Amino acid sequence: MSQIIVAQNANGIVLAGENRAIQLDEKGNEVSLQINRLLPLTSHCALLMAGAAEGRDMGSALKSFLLGEKLNDVQDIYGAALAYLSTEYEQFMRKKCEWLPVDPIHQVSFVLAGRTERDPVMPFRLYFLWTKKKLPRLDGDEISHAFSLPRRMGLEFQLNKMCKENVPLKDILKKMAGGMEQLKSKGEVSGPFSFATITQEGFQSLNP
Repeated sequence: MSQIIVAQNANGIVLAGENRAIQLDEKGNEVSLQINRLLPLTSHCALLMAGAAEGRDMGSALKSFLLGEKLNDVQDIYGAALAYLSTEYEQFMRKKCEWLPVDPIHQVSFVLAGRTERDPVMPFRLYFLWTKKKLPRLDGDEISHAFSLPRRMGLEFQLNKMCKENVPLKDILKKMAGGMEQLKSKGEVSGPFSFATITQEGFQSLNP
């Protein structure tokens, strides 16, 4: 599974994703792909996708849906995204299982990140959308400060501490990028990586 890392404090949100993906063709053979796992949904909201490459298509469909609904506050988007992506994921799984057995490579999960106008003390939110109970149903959990998938508990501990201290986002970004490079040096990830922030000014991609 490709690596994703997220963290938030009162200054905003930092997102990181490894853009490698593996897909199965109709014969069950693995095909290596590159996808951008970071997708801006609105001016102040973004989706980070983990797992199967088809998650990107689901995210793009969600973006089009939200455009029609004219939603921008992440608390409104969360409920709509959970329902919409659950339907998309169920359709994806039904289609896949017509010609391939269920495989962990088919699993998809998402992190929804964004800003809310309703809470000036905690204006930023992170939500993890995943198959908590059973396939193909998606459930949602709120992320307090930092989270990674696959889990990197040492890095999460450091990021959680930094977030609680409300350090500048540039320091969190530096720690995340360093963590990704360390994992790459161990051969646990391969890259390339995408990074982005969400602040009061909105979503900003940090890639060239």
